Amino acid sequence: MMLASPPEAPPDSEASLDKYLSRPTVETVRSLADLDGDVLILGAGGKLGLSLAQMARRALDQTGRTDLRVIAVSRFGSAASLARFRTAGLDTMSCDLLAEGALASLPEAPNVVYLVGMKFGSTSDPGLTWAMNTFLPGLVAGRFKHSRIVALSTGNVYPLVDIRSGGALESDPPGPVGEYAQSCLGRERMFTYYSERERTQVALVRLNYANALRYGVLVDIALRVVRGEPVDVTMSHVNVIWQADANDVILRSFELCSSPPTVLNVSGPETASVRWLAIRLAELLSAPFPTFTGEPSETALLSNCAKQFALFGYPTVPLGRLLEWTAAWIRQGGPLLNKPTGFQSRDGTF
Repeated sequence: MMLASPPEAPPDSEASLDKYLSRPTVETVRSLADLDGDVLILGAGGKLGLSLAQMARRALDQTGRTDLRVIAVSRFGSAASLARFRTAGLDTMSCDLLAEGALASLPEAPNVVYLVGMKFGSTSDPGLTWAMNTFLPGLVAGRFKHSRIVALSTGNVYPLVDIRSGGALESDPPGPVGEYAQSCLGRERMFTYYSERERTQVALVRLNYANALRYGVLVDIALRVVRGEPVDVTMSHVNVIWQADANDVILRSFELCSSPPTVLNVSGPETASVRWLAIRLAELLSAPFPTFTGEPSETALLSNCAKQFALFGYPTVPLGRLLEWTAAWIRQGGPLLNKPTGFQSRDGTF
């Protein structure tokens, strides 16, 4: 079980942040020690990819499984991005997975993490959105039908639920709002189809929202507080989780792979008020009391993660500490990705 760790200094540089985000727990190490072969991470160039791949590499190294490779696959937007992966001891393959013959060129791997997805720009380019989020997963599921696949999904496949409900359960029927969310449900359906047809072992991880100081819901709110901009509270509540804790659960979800797929919600335990988050961040940032816009809704995009906590324990970084770390990072002018989450969207437009 993951237990909340004692207080420690917040990350104060990109190097220390990378170490924090990729630090495996004892349970991560124990889980990956039982892997039967290499780990192939598809879509590793996204926001989670590097820290997830590094965590897998560090965990395997701690077990002495240096014979196993962690292979990061991405288009890699720059030489600098590629160099960061290689410096971390990761094998890399530059690849456009939608290109003809691309999947056939990939090595066999008994353990696959699927991180590919398109969210932002999905409204303006629905064709590419469905190709990335639904068509490609079907191709990948067919190509790696004999592997264990942990496929990242999203809580957006659920409808908005009452803020007093405790969040949507894995057993609740989906109700995606907008084409992005619909295409993400399509991704799940493709993996489910192959899992049931080929007995492929799959876990579907519905994540929202990972926070990593360079980006996340808390960063979005903190920046508006610091700039004196009103915080929209129409989406009145959110779930958040430290990205390293999300990485831990994703990697340990190889244990859950099954046919038909296991579905797992992943986030933090709190139904956190956006208004309260803004007020607390203002206190930590010594900023003026925040201003607000919008009428708080009685529904929000929320997931019940009781199953996650029962299987893997509670996050190691609780919400209070994550708020403190976020404020410290903003105060010192830490680098940001400048990629807002769009968590305020209630109509599925991104």
